[in-house]
Amino acid sequence: MIGLGAPLQTSTCSRADCRNPGRWRLDWRNPRIHSTDRLKTWLACDDHVDYLREFLAARDFPLSVSMLGSTGPEHVGDTQ
Repeated sequence: MIGLGAPLQTSTCSRADCRNPGRWRLDWRNPRIHSTDRLKTWLACDDHVDYLREFLAARDFPLSVSMLGSTGPEHVGDTQ
């Protein structure tokens, strides 16, 4: 996990026990504890991007999903 504009510390998928390279960036926040300017970032491989997106969306966390290194959301189902 990365966040607060920090450089990547790892490029592996954030799914537990997955060691695949992360190709997707999921920026999210928990509105109950994070202000609107506080984002957390998870990385996801192709196999787990939908799982992690659905995990966060099921909790009604605002999120956006984009290809790692891109400048904007590229995945259907993004919520701000």
